[in-house]
Amino acid sequence: MSIRTEKLAQWLFETRAIKVSPKDRPFWYTSGTIGPYYVNTHFLFGGEEKAEELLASIDRLKDDKLSCPGEILARAKENYQKDPVYRGTIEELASLIKEEVDLQEIDFISGGERRDWFFSLMAASVLGKPHISIYKDLSAVVLKEGKASYTGDLKGSRVLHVADIITQASSFTNAWLPAIAKAGGQIRWAAVVADRLQGGAESLEKQGVKPLSLVKIDLGLFEKALERGLIERNQYELVANYIKDPFNSMRAFLLEHPEFLRESLNSDERTAGRARVCLEMDLYRLGGSISLN
Repeated sequence: MSIRTEKLAQWLFETRAIKVSPKDRPFWYTSGTIGPYYVNTHFLFGGEEKAEELLASIDRLKDDKLSCPGEILARAKENYQKDPVYRGTIEELASLIKEEVDLQEIDFISGGERRDWFFSLMAASVLGKPHISIYKDLSAVVLKEGKASYTGDLKGSRVLHVADIITQASSFTNAWLPAIAKAGGQIRWAAVVADRLQGGAESLEKQGVKPLSLVKIDLGLFEKALERGLIERNQYELVANYIKDPFNSMRAFLLEHPEFLRESLNSDERTAGRARVCLEMDLYRLGGSISLN
């Protein structure tokens, strides 16, 4: 594990950007599946509270598309000066980009609504590049030397996209790449804070985009956390089984802990809803294996 990866690993666990479940209480994901960890890379902004405050600010500001990028950049710059973890993350991201790409080849740095902006705006500022904020409706705003305008014609511009995390690259495929292409530019590189190793990097390569990542969410990351006492042995074992075989490891968990599913169905609305999706779609092929009474 490189020094860069070790630093990022420490910061991810310190800020709870990676949160590992107790051994007997895996997390419910939106899909109706379960798993032993969450990754909220934007917590590197300085912890959950500060990150959620910035997300709330983005939600308040994003309807005014021209003023939003400058407002968010101002907040990011203020935090960059104060928070050593956020500053360190941005500096490592900027160093990675400079190591892997000739800066003279980059015309713009882009970031997509919303969590990409935690990193893309500040990275563009540090590297001295104009920034393109891409909205979910595929509109895009350029922020250059403090002035904002809609992109217009990018005329073959080469763009590096900065993202908080990559899973299967669906946001790139469905939104970020088409938005830049529609304006006449091309995303040539994608620099992400974390790669979940779920096929996203390979998908980008097939689309002509070079992927770069600060850290990969693999078993080595959790081994390091275990060595440093950031997680317990039984948590590590749950994660290791999940990384090796997400489906069968979590199916086995549900069969061995039927009370977990019963309790989830009687829990808060969000948890119960995800548990119902799991059962109704029979995501773990449980059939009638678990009594819900």
